[in-house]
Amino acid sequence: MATLIGLLASSGLRSGEAVRLDRSDVDLTSGVLLVRKTKFRKDRLVPVHTTTDAALRHYARERDAAFPTPKDQGFFLSSRGNRLSATGLQNGFAEVRKLAGLDGGKPLRPHDLRHRFAVTRLSFWHQQRADVQALLPLLATYLGHVSYSDTAYYLTGSADLLAIAADRAFLDGGAA
Repeated sequence: MATLIGLLASSGLRSGEAVRLDRSDVDLTSGVLLVRKTKFRKDRLVPVHTTTDAALRHYARERDAAFPTPKDQGFFLSSRGNRLSATGLQNGFAEVRKLAGLDGGKPLRPHDLRHRFAVTRLSFWHQQRADVQALLPLLATYLGHVSYSDTAYYLTGSADLLAIAADRAFLDGGAA
């Protein structure tokens, strides 16, 4: 479960996209995922960070040792050796959340990691003083969005991001 949660947090994949990954969709040599059957019925390639690729390789070795004869082609497996289901992910995530003491208040959901990924990426670009407007199409493509408004949905309501953007606007405006 740790590898799957790490993948969601580090890649911004939708949870359904992650549990639908087949073994053949995960290229552990080049560190690229083939995400099929997305929300908009399109396929996309998603590069992952070298640390994420290393975690996926480690998981694959452990999975293959535990289940040398796979029951299906799923990359992430349940404790029975079948493809992990969306319900299995939800239940496992809830268990991990409880163990981590994150059950107070509004419960964290796997999809919240996708939001956090987008906000973190945008915050990083602002801190680098990058041209965020020019980079938004890259983020939209990476997340598998059809339009910018879909990506904008993920970027609203973050106090940290709004503070960074406001500071940057003030500094940029003050320098003019």
